[in-house]
Amino acid sequence: MSKKVYPIAQDGWLYLAILAVLGVVFYLINPFITVIPAILFIFVAFFFRNPKRVIPKDKNTIISPADGVILSINEVQEDNYLKGKAIRVSIFLSVFNVHLNRSPVEGKVEYRLYRPGKFLPAFKSHASDINEKSFIGIKTGGLKVMVTQVTGFIARRIVCWVDVGDNLKKGEIFGLIKFGSCTEIFLPVESELMIKEKDKVRGGETIIGRLPNEQ
Repeated sequence: MSKKVYPIAQDGWLYLAILAVLGVVFYLINPFITVIPAILFIFVAFFFRNPKRVIPKDKNTIISPADGVILSINEVQEDNYLKGKAIRVSIFLSVFNVHLNRSPVEGKVEYRLYRPGKFLPAFKSHASDINEKSFIGIKTGGLKVMVTQVTGFIARRIVCWVDVGDNLKKGEIFGLIKFGSCTEIFLPVESELMIKEKDKVRGGETIIGRLPNEQ
C-alpha cells in the first residue's frame, strides 16, 4: 500500500479550497472581514500538515503511530485480533498535534473493523470502549500488532486508507482523525517498552519499544 506524500494531507484540500473562496467573497464584501477565513485557512493548513519524519530502520523496533502524549499504558485482554493478553499504549492527540496516523511496524494488514460509537472527550478513561473506533491488525513476522483510531469530542471523522491484504512499511501513513482524539497501539505482552505515561511522542520517529524475538 502506498500513497503519495504531500506537505498537507489531501483530506484537507477541500476545506482549504472552500476557505479560499470564502476569503475572496468576504474581501469583495468588506476587506476587513477577510481575516476570518484567513485565520481558519491557516488553522486548517496547520491541522492537516504532514511534516517529514526520519523512520528508525531497526526491524524489531515499534514506533509511535501518532503525535501526542502517552495517556496510559496497561495490560489488557485483547480479543479482536491478538486474541490474548496485550500491552495497550494510548496516545492523546490535541488539536495542535499532527493528526496523521502511521504504521508502527512493517507488515501485512490482516484485520480491519469499524465500530460506530459516541464522541466523548478522548482523554476520558472509558472513551476507548464506547467512542467511534477503527481497528487495524498488522502481522509482522510471526507477531501481531494492532492500532486503533478513536474519535473524541471535537474529532468526529476517522479516515483509514488501508484494507485487509495491504502491505505497510514502518512509518507509512495509513489514515488520520479529523479535528483532539486518541490513537492506541496493542503490542504482544512480551514486548519491551521504552516510554512511560506523560511522555511526548512523534508519529513515525519515537520508538515505543521493541518486539519480542519470535519473529
